[in-house]
Amino acid sequence: MQLRTVLATTTAALAAAACPAVTGPAVASAPVPVNHACSPSVSLDRFSDALDKTTYDGTFVGNLSALAVDRDGSLAALSDRSSLFSLDAGTLAPKAVVPLADENGAALDSEGLAIDRDGTRLITSETEPSIRRYSKDGEILGRLPVPAALQVAPAGRATANQTFEGLTLMNGGRTLLASMEYALSGDTAGIVRFQTWTRHGSAWKPAAQYAYRTDAAFLGVPEVQALPDGRLLVLERGFTSGVGNTVRLYLADPRHATDTSGIENLTGQSGVRLIRKTLLTDIASCPTLGATAKQPQPNPLLDNIEGMVVTGVSKGRLKVLLVSDDNQNAAQTTRFYSLRVRV
Repeated sequence: MQLRTVLATTTAALAAAACPAVTGPAVASAPVPVNHACSPSVSLDRFSDALDKTTYDGTFVGNLSALAVDRDGSLAALSDRSSLFSLDAGTLAPKAVVPLADENGAALDSEGLAIDRDGTRLITSETEPSIRRYSKDGEILGRLPVPAALQVAPAGRATANQTFEGLTLMNGGRTLLASMEYALSGDTAGIVRFQTWTRHGSAWKPAAQYAYRTDAAFLGVPEVQALPDGRLLVLERGFTSGVGNTVRLYLADPRHATDTSGIENLTGQSGVRLIRKTLLTDIASCPTLGATAKQPQPNPLLDNIEGMVVTGVSKGRLKVLLVSDDNQNAAQTTRFYSLRVRV
């Protein structure tokens, strides 16, 4: 299925788009510099603040932690406050919102999202952690088994709110991969585990696990996206008070990494091949395109970027959409970033 072009209009056009069900400030148009390059591999087409501090159907449109392209070409945008939005791929206007809950009706800390080939929504919650399967209407269809070590202490060695952040389908949908945000207790700080599951009929079973090292211990992995050849796009993100956000985009290759599922502690020991990675860009290096920040940032374009999805290919480059999680905080912004990435 051909993916529709995301953010096909200019930032100014987004502000003018008719969206009667959404309330809140419109995005301001910004002067566009000639040079859109962030690095030799990445360029920034545009950004949009059109959904910042808006509501739809009585639900706050923000706290966005993950993106996916739905089967009809629309965008699915996951809020970590237990809501899943459907957005128009061209204008970003919300079209629907579905509330999510666990088996007891309690809210989730919903962070990762992948849409299966039958339309099933695979959604992580990072407090347990868990991966649940939902119908399009928000009905729970099942739950995937999680290896014991990845569960939150005392059941396992993970820290609450530092578990499954990224989620992506690989190998034509035959493999599911979830990225831990930070290291397990007993593992060296900065080494995070990527867990996979393989499809067996209608069930998913835990499979290989890989280790990925972030550039610094304060950086976590909020999102991963699979490419058709088995490589991954990986976001690393951190925050320093008084300085702002660090957000970097990497190309990573797990295909020759060691299966670490049987290794209790990852301490940089010899014989363990980590996922290889190559820096594509530091988002702070992108042109501002007139963006403003509500708190100190190395580049006013930056915010708490958590979501990422590949929406298509144009002229040999991937079209990649990022979104920031504003944490429903007046000092942060819900911002979409449209990138072109050469891998």
